[in-house]
Amino acid sequence: MNSMLLAIEGWLVALIVLSCLLLIGLIVIFILVPLKTWFIALVSGSHVSMSRLVGMKLRKVNYKLIVNTYIMARKGGIKLNVVDLETHYMAGGNVDKIVKALIAANSAGIDLSVELAKAIDLAGSDVQEAVETCVTPKIIDVNDIAAVAQDGIEVKVHVKVTVKTDIHELVGGAREDTIVARVGKGIVSCIGAAENYTELLENPAEIAESIMSKGLDDGTAYEIVSVDVSDIDIGRNLGAKLETEEAEKNKQVAAAQAERLRAMMVAEEQKMKAKTQEMKATVLAAEAEIPKAIASAIKEGKFGVLDYYKLKNLQADTAMRNSIAGADQDSGDGEA
Repeated sequence: MNSMLLAIEGWLVALIVLSCLLLIGLIVIFILVPLKTWFIALVSGSHVSMSRLVGMKLRKVNYKLIVNTYIMARKGGIKLNVVDLETHYMAGGNVDKIVKALIAANSAGIDLSVELAKAIDLAGSDVQEAVETCVTPKIIDVNDIAAVAQDGIEVKVHVKVTVKTDIHELVGGAREDTIVARVGKGIVSCIGAAENYTELLENPAEIAESIMSKGLDDGTAYEIVSVDVSDIDIGRNLGAKLETEEAEKNKQVAAAQAERLRAMMVAEEQKMKAKTQEMKATVLAAEAEIPKAIASAIKEGKFGVLDYYKLKNLQADTAMRNSIAGADQDSGDGEA
């Protein structure tokens, strides 16, 4: 009897211990396992193991978002697993957008793999928008591209470029800014090749055809579908402006040359005046020697007093004649 009692007591103790362990396990499961999320995934046909949910919860991953996007992917016919979504989430990606993009691509018949979608998202592009523009092209406005035709008239062109995304070139391919820059360069080249601005006004389609023929979308994430010229404006007559500026420049050069020549002539005139003054001074100096010479001649007996008076009379007569001649000349100038 004692041995039987001991056996029963042992079974009771084991049962109690087992019950306690089971209770503890249930408590741990209720605390760690998000049963509601696990149950939603289960009934949606997108089973996620409890251990995976516990792991995501411990790693502080938004398990509700992961499970919801996983269910959406499975319902949309996308073959991926929870690990792909969890890894992408932990890498900083947007799991909701890549799943929606994959579903949209699958519906539109676009070849988009899970890895490519993740790469596009991690590269900083909006993968969902990229898929949408693959299906529905978008319009890029290229405005106010100005250049000068060969006749000197400035022409301003506005175009609308319709593009669709090349999903396989989105990683590493040039973006919208490159398309705008290349189209602008093509417009400038086309305007510059026109002999007359009226050619562009009469046939604006030449600009669109020229841009389309250049393959400007090579190496970009877009494919140019069409180019449409929306407006052409005529700007300034730069040719006439340049000619006017050139004429003004030539005028200033000519004026500078004339001023230089005038300054040279003025300097030459001043030089001649100085030389005249110098010659007058020489004459006056020579005239100053005459009285000395006369005095010396009289003293030496070579020149008499009578000769001296004759010389004075001659000088007086000459002075009178010069005075009369000067008066007649002034009178003639006055009458004139």
